[in-house]
Amino acid sequence: MAVTGNRLLDKLSEPVQKLILASSRPVDLPARIHLHRLHETPTHIYFLLRGAVSLVVHMSEGGSAEVGMIGREGMVGGDALLGPAPSAVDAIVQIAGAGLRVPLKAMEVLFHDHEEFRTRVLEFQQSQINISGQISACNKLHEAEARLSRWLLTAADRSGSDTLGLTQEYLAQMLGSQRTTVALVAGVLQRAGLIDYRRGMVKITNRAGLTEAACTCYDITRQITERLYQ
Repeated sequence: MAVTGNRLLDKLSEPVQKLILASSRPVDLPARIHLHRLHETPTHIYFLLRGAVSLVVHMSEGGSAEVGMIGREGMVGGDALLGPAPSAVDAIVQIAGAGLRVPLKAMEVLFHDHEEFRTRVLEFQQSQINISGQISACNKLHEAEARLSRWLLTAADRSGSDTLGLTQEYLAQMLGSQRTTVALVAGVLQRAGLIDYRRGMVKITNRAGLTEAACTCYDITRQITERLYQ
């Protein structure tokens, strides 16, 4: 069986994995492109091999915040397999990478015809609902330093790299904070020796220390994902 690097694909049996790979096409995923937009029904599902995608909610008054992040552990657009409702989020490539793109119609056939694949999709989408609820509470209740630490650790987990190409403006949008707040908190983490922060680039230099600085939401959401692949 092929080892793709996507944890969901690699957990499937060989026959089901082959069916997906036969319909897939490798794609580069540059930072900031949309895989699908709010109120749209996705036309493709993406299995990430590198990088990470943010699921972002936009408010009518202009604010935005991330409510989910998907990387090598899952699929982007899988909620379209559950029913006809359009997407409630923007799916934006947050950290550049690569993936496999599969037409939604091919995935719908597989979802209905193969119980194994259907079970995996439902488990993954349930995990996303639980993670989204935790992140929404985190954005409301926890301090900026703990939230930024949690976010950086999750981004590193999802993308498979401790070096992340990110701007202050984008971090602020993801955290639902002011850019000045992100700059202040990033400076605190850098002076503590937890990260190295330069223009457009963040590197985690002390993962254990950054984990201590993060809120409990990091460990909770990490365990939700890991339970899928135990």
